[in-house]
Amino acid sequence: MPPMTAVRTRIRRAARAVGATLAALTLVAAALGGLAAWQNTYDLRERAVTVRHGGRTLDGVLALPEEGKGPFPLVVFVHGDGPVDATHDTFYRPIWESFARAGYASLSWNKPGVGGSPGDWLDQSMDDRADEAVDAIAWARQRSDIDEHRIGLWGASQAGWVLPKIAAKDHGIRFVIAVSPAVNWHQQGRYNLLAELRRDGAADTEIAAALRRRETGLELLARGAPYEEYVRAVGDPQGMTPARWRFVSRNHTADATADLPALRGTPVLLVLAGHDVNVDTADTEAAYERLLPGSALHVAHYPGATHGLVKHAVEASRPRLTATAVFAPRALFAEGFLTDQQDFLASVHEEGAKR
Repeated sequence: MPPMTAVRTRIRRAARAVGATLAALTLVAAALGGLAAWQNTYDLRERAVTVRHGGRTLDGVLALPEEGKGPFPLVVFVHGDGPVDATHDTFYRPIWESFARAGYASLSWNKPGVGGSPGDWLDQSMDDRADEAVDAIAWARQRSDIDEHRIGLWGASQAGWVLPKIAAKDHGIRFVIAVSPAVNWHQQGRYNLLAELRRDGAADTEIAAALRRRETGLELLARGAPYEEYVRAVGDPQGMTPARWRFVSRNHTADATADLPALRGTPVLLVLAGHDVNVDTADTEAAYERLLPGSALHVAHYPGATHGLVKHAVEASRPRLTATAVFAPRALFAEGFLTDQQDFLASVHEEGAKR
């Protein structure tokens, strides 16, 4: 057995080693924390706002360019599906920053029932969502820091049914950026179902069973069947809650082709991803080109992107996705996505100046 002095020496050395390691880890943690804070600091001014118009109360964010009093042109954000808050869990901020650098403000709000906002987004139809946006735009036009004559829309996915409705109700919309927009609810649903099953390697028998289940659901929706009948017919509801069933019942006939002509002559940037399992991009592009003929339609393809315009290689790896979101959020998006939107807004501004 070694003498006590030797033991104490070893303990002291071990303690010093542990202390050095902890100090190093603390420095690394501090450095990573500083990097995350820096990467999540954006060149813009965010203002918490409460939109009150037409009897509505919407809690949101107005993101302004870093300098100047305005009036600034405005991009109004229209969310996709789900319980989305004003920042879309910070996902919007890199986009807001790119718009701010182009001199544009951005307006976004919590969906009803999200972040303390009154109501329930699952109680809304697509027309309800359009009316909500029209009220928000009317509110924005009253602000001295917003240019009431230069207001446009940005919307993704489910917003494909809402954007043209807004333009039909508000003829002052000057431009639209449509990101992975849906066109026909039934067609999109079938495409999404098959794309996800094939991606996950489902067998032919599983695909056939899923399609039969879907047809049963559509038949029930067509005759306004209650949720309880749906559950009896399909067995496991697989995430279809009573509230979701009511939402789908209100909206399953949505088809943007009836409303898209309202955008004719309006500059539209159609953004499409190469790895989109939610929306049939070929069908969407064909519909937009058929219904919006002329030079006002601009189509941008991102072969390496997913439905949300995130890089496919990043989204495919959960650890990489998490690390990128924390330490390099601007790098989440497909190459060129942010700058192409800036360029589009610049072209809209130049075209407007010529008129």
